[in-house]
Amino acid sequence: MSIVTILWVAVAVAVVLALAIGYVLLRRRRQGLRRRFGPEYERTLNEQDSRGAAEQELRAREKRFATFDITPLTPASRQAYAQQWAKLQERFVDAPGPAVTEADELVITVMAERGYPTEDFEQQLADLSVVHGRTLHHYRQAHEISRRVAPGEASTEDLRQAMVHYRVLFEELLDNSDGDEHHTQPATAREKEPALTDDSQQR
Repeated sequence: MSIVTILWVAVAVAVVLALAIGYVLLRRRRQGLRRRFGPEYERTLNEQDSRGAAEQELRAREKRFATFDITPLTPASRQAYAQQWAKLQERFVDAPGPAVTEADELVITVMAERGYPTEDFEQQLADLSVVHGRTLHHYRQAHEISRRVAPGEASTEDLRQAMVHYRVLFEELLDNSDGDEHHTQPATAREKEPALTDDSQQR
């Protein structure tokens, strides 16, 4: 075998190895994005023209999130917010619409205190997806129902579901969690489901 042939073989082997390593690294990055974003990975994939564009979007979210100063709530703040939520659940019985609107405002207030930008809802979703991707669909559904409160298009059952959906993100934010794999739920905030009495069902 000539030296030229040996060199070509060596180059070919190097190219194959480089491609194999690149494939493995790409696969690991993709699996990392899937784990981190959960259902948001597939949702973004469906919204973009290609997998590459979707993954570029998710990586851009990670980079933006890294610039935030996300801070934990103090024990006093956690307790105060949990008590506000408990009062909202009590208020729901007599005024379900206003209670849902206030729940939306309370979630945004907690987001802001922790360091999340809150100016635009779609941007809120993108920012939250980095840490809360596995439960973000609850926030979407709650917000959609909340938009129907003012024109009176949401039933009492819709409003009850909105409270349940809002509570998922609310409790994760109170949990001070930096990831969405494990979440403990503050007992004070979940002591009661939004109750529907006969009176509230007739509204």
